[in-house]
Amino acid sequence: MNTVLCPHCGKDVEISEALKHQIKEQTLAAVNAKHKQELEEVKEKALLDSSKKIKEQFEQQLKQIEKDSLEKETQNKKLYDQLEKLMEEKSALKREKDEMKLEMQKTLALEEDKIRLDAQKKAEEEQHLKILAKDKQLADTLKELEDAKRKLQQGSQQTQGEVFELEFEELLQKEFPHDKISPVGKGVKGGDIIQEVWDARGNYNGKILWELKNTKTWSEGWIDKLKGDKRSINAEEAVLISEVMPATIKTAGFREGVWVTKHEFVIGLASALRANLIQLYYAKNANKSKDEKVEAIYSYVSGIEFKHRMEAIIEAFTNMQLELEKERRYFNSKWARDEKNLRQVIDSTSGMHGDFKGLVGKNLLTIKGLDTPELESGEE
Repeated sequence: MNTVLCPHCGKDVEISEALKHQIKEQTLAAVNAKHKQELEEVKEKALLDSSKKIKEQFEQQLKQIEKDSLEKETQNKKLYDQLEKLMEEKSALKREKDEMKLEMQKTLALEEDKIRLDAQKKAEEEQHLKILAKDKQLADTLKELEDAKRKLQQGSQQTQGEVFELEFEELLQKEFPHDKISPVGKGVKGGDIIQEVWDARGNYNGKILWELKNTKTWSEGWIDKLKGDKRSINAEEAVLISEVMPATIKTAGFREGVWVTKHEFVIGLASALRANLIQLYYAKNANKSKDEKVEAIYSYVSGIEFKHRMEAIIEAFTNMQLELEKERRYFNSKWARDEKNLRQVIDSTSGMHGDFKGLVGKNLLTIKGLDTPELESGEE
């Protein structure tokens, strides 16, 4: 019987068996190709559905923002109309006051001066109270306008800040896939984003705290707050991201224990800080052969907890020193003022005593401390 070499098992089989294996392989290949195509279609559909869902959510947020903006504009227009009305009423009252003043001057021209002055003063006081009331209403309306404008700006800035925070979180996760990126919930102390640094071997190397700002002015209070948050979560590094820099920093720099940088430099700074944490981790682990107690002390002294405690102690002593310097300057100034005033009183008293002695002569009673021995001997 004719046989052929089976491509599947490598043996000589009958022609019918070889054809059977060949058909089976072709069928499996076709099924695998079909499954692969279906899997690609499912992936593409899931990606499209996810993109569509994100787009719909973003469009809903934009519509909500537009709706809030329209409501704020309507409210602002209403306040502006009230403001114009109050301005008109104030002008009318002013004109009424001027007309009333002229009428009173004509009517009271023939009356006694006292009656005319009393009546005029009373009318002016009443009119003045009305103007003050309108001024208060005007000031209150202006304050409401400023509050509405500030709330609208704050809402817009908050939305932009949340969008940038989400983008930055995704960017960190993409650039450093081994790290754990965790956003800090609203109302919870500890910055905006916490980056736990893990190396390729699965070792935890440290923690970086990120704080994002989206304002038009710089505030030194951000630095102190971020330092406190850094200590509270025992982070090795803390970074403040802001487009507005302090006067001494142009693009990025280290300020009082906190890194400050602009948006475009965050990835480069994150890479450098991350590499430094990994190096410190392996440098500490290189000393594991030391005695356990020495190692424990060394690890504690070189650790972030000891660093934070020392920084807190140094800051407390620095603040105490500043307070002592303030008190010293205050008391030096106060003693100088008191000495000057006391000297002036003594000089004035001595001068007055000399004047009386020149007028009365020797009959003036001697006051201890005012007559000098030289003057007394000279008079004798």
